[in-house]
Amino acid sequence: MIFLTFFIGLIANFIGYIPPGNINLTLVQITINRGIKEAVRFITAFSAVEFFFTYFIMHAARWLSGQLRLGTIIDWIMVVLFGVMGYITWIHRNTPPKTNYSEHASIKYGILLGFLNPMQVPFWMVTGTYLITHEWILDGRVALVIFSLGSAAGAFLCLFIYAKFAKYIQEKFALSNKLINTSIAILFFAFAAYHVVKQIYLSFFKH
Repeated sequence: MIFLTFFIGLIANFIGYIPPGNINLTLVQITINRGIKEAVRFITAFSAVEFFFTYFIMHAARWLSGQLRLGTIIDWIMVVLFGVMGYITWIHRNTPPKTNYSEHASIKYGILLGFLNPMQVPFWMVTGTYLITHEWILDGRVALVIFSLGSAAGAFLCLFIYAKFAKYIQEKFALSNKLINTSIAILFFAFAAYHVVKQIYLSFFKH
């Protein structure tokens, strides 16, 4: 049962990080600009925070699912987050990557984005409530610790594959840092626009 709980957490969060989002795109940027070593530091720090994040959200999943305006709040947070990250990426798109980085820079960035990860709240609200309600996992403290460890492992595995793939694509097609940074900035702006349009639609057109 312990192994199954761990495995379910791993698979669930692995799937959760497959769609492109702020974490994936940031990781791609770090991999391209700083190298795979810094990317692994970022992933490790992020995954460590993901353990605590998952544990907290799973505890609060049922309560959070009853908060009617939570989805709206998260959407507007994502608008700001994507907008800021897009702007920063855009203005630095022509800046050549540094050759030296602080050993702790990527670790600190991973920890910061581990806490600034609102997209995972609705994911675990739905997934967590479903898994507990259908008794795929237990909602006891030990079970949720094991599940959260699996979640952290799933995040690490998926993001590590992202980093390796990003490095492969860069080397295979000899893509410039400017092109990659510009593409990532455009994607950030596109995701911000999506959340704005979504809220406009929900507020004025959906009855």
